Amino acid sequence: MELRHLQYVVAAAERGSFRRAAMALDIRESAVSRRIRDLEDELGAALFIRHHGGVRLTHAGQRFFYGALRALNEIERAAADAGSFGRGETGTVRIGIFTSLAWGFLSDLLRTYVSANPGVRPDLIEGGPAAHIAAVQRLHLDIAFLTGKLVVDGCDVAHLWNERVLVVMPSKHEFVSLRKIDWTHLRDRHFIVSEDDPGPEIHDYLVKHLGDLGHHPSIERHRVGRDNLMHLVAMGQGLTLVHEAAGAAQFPGVVYRPVDGEVLPFCAIWSPHNDNPALRRLLSLARTMSKKVV
Repeated sequence: MELRHLQYVVAAAERGSFRRAAMALDIRESAVSRRIRDLEDELGAALFIRHHGGVRLTHAGQRFFYGALRALNEIERAAADAGSFGRGETGTVRIGIFTSLAWGFLSDLLRTYVSANPGVRPDLIEGGPAAHIAAVQRLHLDIAFLTGKLVVDGCDVAHLWNERVLVVMPSKHEFVSLRKIDWTHLRDRHFIVSEDDPGPEIHDYLVKHLGDLGHHPSIERHRVGRDNLMHLVAMGQGLTLVHEAAGAAQFPGVVYRPVDGEVLPFCAIWSPHNDNPALRRLLSLARTMSKKVV
């Protein structure tokens, strides 16, 4: 039994004629009649009663017709689903993030992508660079957006955008009157960071830049998330750093000032072995949007 046999039976039953079925299928009437006869011989049951005006279904034919119609509809739906998935129009894309979605390139990218691909569900996972890189390598994540100019074994990387580095300080701090801060302003200041991501990366960033001035920075770790860290800054417990997108989130009692000349590069990382079509659509959009900002 072949798929076309089902199509011939359905067409003949709906039109009440082998001739009209053949015309609808753009084949010869003899081909329809012969293939249906072969099918009846294979099944051991007559599907149609032939008469001068055309054909009509037998009781066995009615049962076969409804089953064939359901099968053809299921096949059509399966083909449409596979085509949509293959074109990246449906499915899920798993995205590792290390930055705020309050504002900036990544926020704009995801909003644009979701709007253009309503059949794709973005699955966002927060985490640190090491965990995200390992997940991408194992194909547990489709893509991750991370800071720095990365070189990762077995992965492709693309630099997409940059963000300024901001100092977070109490609203009554002496540096509030300054429009820009440089590292010499910060060399003797006390900093606080979270023990969780991105705290370790901020710690290393401070050590590197203040160490270049020949100064070992004072940095205190706290077991709090970003929101509570901002409240500690407001209480005068120390300064901290954030990237520009995170600075879009407003907290009472703190202000942001850019560090003069300091920018963070942000990259996308993905596996070349990942065949998720939804990922390819996201990458294409990201590259297009990146050309406007980098």
